[in-house]
Amino acid sequence: MPAIAFGSVGDSFSVGSIKAYLAEFISTLLFVFAGVGSAIAYNKLTTDAALDPAGLVAIAVCHGFALFVAVSIAANISGGHVNPAVTFGLALGGQITLLTGLFYTIAQLLGSILACLLLKFVTGGLAVPTHSVSAGVGSIEGVVMEIIITFALVYTVYATAADPKKGSLGTIAPIAIGFIVGANILAAGPFSGGSMNPARSFGPAVAAGNFADNWIYWVGPLTGGGLAGLIYSNVFMQHEHVPLANDF
Repeated sequence: MPAIAFGSVGDSFSVGSIKAYLAEFISTLLFVFAGVGSAIAYNKLTTDAALDPAGLVAIAVCHGFALFVAVSIAANISGGHVNPAVTFGLALGGQITLLTGLFYTIAQLLGSILACLLLKFVTGGLAVPTHSVSAGVGSIEGVVMEIIITFALVYTVYATAADPKKGSLGTIAPIAIGFIVGANILAAGPFSGGSMNPARSFGPAVAAGNFADNWIYWVGPLTGGGLAGLIYSNVFMQHEHVPLANDF
């Protein structure tokens, strides 16, 4: 079983670690700016984009493309998590220390918040859409949906980026990760919103001052990401691994 390591203060505040936090901050900012921006833009052109087929496709495609780029530009520095649920899943699988994972999460949340505040400013104060379950969908159903789709995301991260046996799959990992996010938004968007990412949901909630249902996008993604990390690392990665601050 991979060892879950708490980590040391010295390791978490090394130059390499600080660069990794900055990379996570920048990548999450760019991802959330493009993703939330696509929803704002579509809302400006139409109405009720979340339930409109064309709007759903546009938002899914934009998130997929943006995440592909965000992961790619941070991959060689921090691993390109861009998501507290991914960080949590990797921590439970022994791929990153818990302490460093905490700082990754803080950087991701700050990046998301700043992205949404910038969007609110540059769009002239347009409303920042927040995640919430759709009419007819209960909170528990929303949590389960987020567990399933986040499990798929973090499982994909492990299979294509974290597993030392990945081989040539490692070169297309950002594409695969972007594709699974786009596909999951198409499937879950009309029901739970298709977040898979606490930072993606928290930033808009802060900018809008609306935290209704926000807990769903913490409980669901963290549970799904954690399960994926535990299952993949214990079943498919039978090797000893010493977590590093900037190791994916």
